[in-house]
Amino acid sequence: MCLDAFKEALVEELGTRTVFTIPLLGGIPVAESVVVSWIIIAALMIATLLLTRRLSVRSPGKVQVALESAVEFLNGFVKTNIGRHWRPFAPYLGTVALYIALSNLIGIFGLTPPTKDINVTAALALMSMVLIYGAQFRYNGLLGGLKKFAEPMPLLLPINLMEVAIRPLALCMRLFGNILGAFIIMEMLKFVVPVILPAIFSIYFDLFDGVIQTVVFVFLTTLFTGEGIKEEE
Repeated sequence: MCLDAFKEALVEELGTRTVFTIPLLGGIPVAESVVVSWIIIAALMIATLLLTRRLSVRSPGKVQVALESAVEFLNGFVKTNIGRHWRPFAPYLGTVALYIALSNLIGIFGLTPPTKDINVTAALALMSMVLIYGAQFRYNGLLGGLKKFAEPMPLLLPINLMEVAIRPLALCMRLFGNILGAFIIMEMLKFVVPVILPAIFSIYFDLFDGVIQTVVFVFLTTLFTGEGIKEEE
């Protein structure tokens, strides 16, 4: 009976819960992942205001030095993978990295990770697809962007066209699958050994794996974007 109760509880946890419904157009359901995303966005905005309110050119504090080092690292990473057109992409990629990282790590605080919802990871993947192919046509022109699909040889055109769907699908399912798998394992550990063991494994699944998935998602998005405009180097 305990196992059956656990299976029912796990199935319920894996579903997308509706927190409340907006009474418009017949009712607009607001999922838990959306509410948690709002919390993450609010936390990022508050942290930004607090950490940047006392910036100084002449005598920067330790917090400012740390922030500038992080921004410098991000800029160097994006510049290395995208090239001379890197500047417009760095703020977006940094913001996405912060959102995904906090979404993956927020389970430590007892909240459900938004990236456990496939709708969230699909939206992130579609945004990456718009960035990748938007940049490809923006910096190569219409004909140049279309020509990229025939490189390095016209014979690969069907495969390159398939990548338009495969790349975002891979980004989506990689992030969703890893976070969902970690969530299921943690729930099983809490059921079997509810006291000490979950806290130990949380260090890996909530911290290490969450950060790794963030790096992989942002790295692949940056790499694919750079591939689409590399002729402009």
